[in-house]
Amino acid sequence: MTEHIIDPSTIEAENAKRAADLHVDYDTLGERLDRRGINIDAIKDKVAAFSVAVPSWGVGTGGTRFARFPGKGEPRDIFDKIEDCAVIAQLTQATDTVSLHIPWDKADPNRLKQAASRFNLGFDAMNSNTFADAKGQLQSYKFGSLSAADKATRDQAIEHNLECIEIGKTIGSKALTVWIGDGSNFPGQVNFTTQFEHYLDSVKSIYAALPDDWRLYTEHKMYEPAFYSTVVQDWGTNYLIAKELGDKAFCLVDLGHHAPNVNIEMIVARLAQFGKLGGFHFNDSKYGDDDLDAGSIDPYRLFLVFNELVDIETRDAGFHPAHMLDQSHNVTDPIESLMLSAADVQRAYAQALLVDRKGLTAAQTGNDALAATQALRLAYRTDVEPILAMARLEQGGAIDLLATYRASGYRAKVAEIRPEIAAGSSGIV
Repeated sequence: MTEHIIDPSTIEAENAKRAADLHVDYDTLGERLDRRGINIDAIKDKVAAFSVAVPSWGVGTGGTRFARFPGKGEPRDIFDKIEDCAVIAQLTQATDTVSLHIPWDKADPNRLKQAASRFNLGFDAMNSNTFADAKGQLQSYKFGSLSAADKATRDQAIEHNLECIEIGKTIGSKALTVWIGDGSNFPGQVNFTTQFEHYLDSVKSIYAALPDDWRLYTEHKMYEPAFYSTVVQDWGTNYLIAKELGDKAFCLVDLGHHAPNVNIEMIVARLAQFGKLGGFHFNDSKYGDDDLDAGSIDPYRLFLVFNELVDIETRDAGFHPAHMLDQSHNVTDPIESLMLSAADVQRAYAQALLVDRKGLTAAQTGNDALAATQALRLAYRTDVEPILAMARLEQGGAIDLLATYRASGYRAKVAEIRPEIAAGSSGIV
């Protein structure tokens, strides 16, 4: 039997305040969509089946290079993190997996499985860390990890990734995500070709250890912490890596890992067209890799990404990319941000499902630019909140996520149990 962190009676009481209005709004929207030839229940069922993973590190307060301001009731370890993730899953009914980051989440794998199974949670992709030095490690990653000039350092980074695979095999994960901060800060500091050769040799060793039913996701990022050059700096390099490795290797697209104004939805289409789109880390940005809440800055771009995904889905029934939130919550309660972000990702998916595909194709074929863009705008401007809320209600989730979470008093309760963390630290956690 699945355990619940939030008392179900609290959810029921909050839902009772809003259920009547929701049914009216849902029926009204259903009538409007029916005039467009869209069955609202079919859209709701697809939304209800959609899931996005929560990163274990996301439930802790984030920070910048300059400072970190801890919040109340922060998780002390991975088991506290799993409980926080269980709250998000219970209220949203859209986040049934957790993505771990090793070594920070390292614990006995069987204990991890038991802790997650209490709440009917599973584990998403494993995440390795070779961008920061762990306590007690022999070789430093200051000058690189998988691409380091020093072979002992590369070997250490490889072994760490192999350890992540072994942990993942025990807990039921089916993928490994590899992101490195390797690069350079000065012209001439590294030989670009040699550095990339080192990276490819290292990641090939990791790829060779993958179980047959696993995937390897490589992630690109144009800058930070290396500010002159980065080893895996763009989607083109990422594609080359995936092609070089083999059929189990795919590209991961983080929405924040791009230069301002880059057409991310076109990158999505290109990678998918050639069979190398593996999945997403959802967040938002204004200036660079800001790791802001998904949909908080440019919700239309998020919709356009999902428009491409739904288009691919209509042509390839076997297309199932991985979805995960990857955010840093510096000034909000992380649980609140993650809940609302999960809902906004669902929102973009629901809106994309409303696009008149036949009409859009006809406009594109006929070079009717305005008709084409209007087809997208009509779907995007449709308020799909009744669909999202009804999907949550029918699965035992909360109609109003924020109000129900705050009514539960969860943050205050865990703050009484978890020791307060002293301020003054820096760095992203």
